[in-house]
Amino acid sequence: MPAKYLGAHIPTGKGLADALREGKKIGCTAVQVFTTSPRQWKSIFPTEDKIRAFKASKAETGLTHLVSHDTYLVNLCAVDEEVAQKSADTLRDELVRSAAYGIPYVVSHMGALNGQPLEVGLLRVAEKTMEILEETPEDVTLCMETTAGQGSAINSRFEELAMLLELCKAHSRLAICLDTCHIFVAGYDIQTPETYEATIQRFDSIVGLDRLKVIHLNDSKKGLGSHVDRHDNIGKGMLGTEPFQLVVNDKRLEDMAMVLETPTENDGHEKDIKLLRSLFSS
Repeated sequence: MPAKYLGAHIPTGKGLADALREGKKIGCTAVQVFTTSPRQWKSIFPTEDKIRAFKASKAETGLTHLVSHDTYLVNLCAVDEEVAQKSADTLRDELVRSAAYGIPYVVSHMGALNGQPLEVGLLRVAEKTMEILEETPEDVTLCMETTAGQGSAINSRFEELAMLLELCKAHSRLAICLDTCHIFVAGYDIQTPETYEATIQRFDSIVGLDRLKVIHLNDSKKGLGSHVDRHDNIGKGMLGTEPFQLVVNDKRLEDMAMVLETPTENDGHEKDIKLLRSLFSS
């Protein structure tokens, strides 16, 4: 069966409740949002009115596969302990806020090494992650996103994700978000049925498909192994349409939230959703 929960990251300029309605309008069955500004530390816990409005919109639209993305500032393995703690506080607040809204998944890039040895950085991340998970509600899951490996960002390799899961004692509320653009530019080929299957099997053997909860569907402006994180609209970039046809028809992934983070100009998300649905196998 093709993907059941397909959607996009929807802007929240008119509020979170309206973002769900806009997502539904363009054909989303899954929606990702920012619950606060992604480029500043400070955030305010939502009022009861905002929470009620969001939950009413959720009931109205019937959308259940919802995702929030944390601020881009978070770096749990920052060498500066003040920044590391601020990052942990910010990510913890995101999980608490998402739980209040009834958003079950929070996606995070987790951090960058900035000159540290990998093992040291991952230990720092794991320590902060365990603290966050112990201090946040049980009904929200933290999803570590696969990265492009740009700069010193962690989690561009499946082995790093597996190490963090092990260091966090396979915590039940720690999962993975796989980004198609990111894994491609990190060096994982998914362009043909053969290479796609090899990559998925490699992920399963190293990390485990049971840990995969969210998928970001993005084409890439740059090539395989380039480590440059630049998204493109579906079929317009270096990946083309075939990898996306494979993803949306993969029975192993049919229950996962799949969301676009592609350019929005000229109704980009609506066109991309229609294109993805056209790739469904009958």
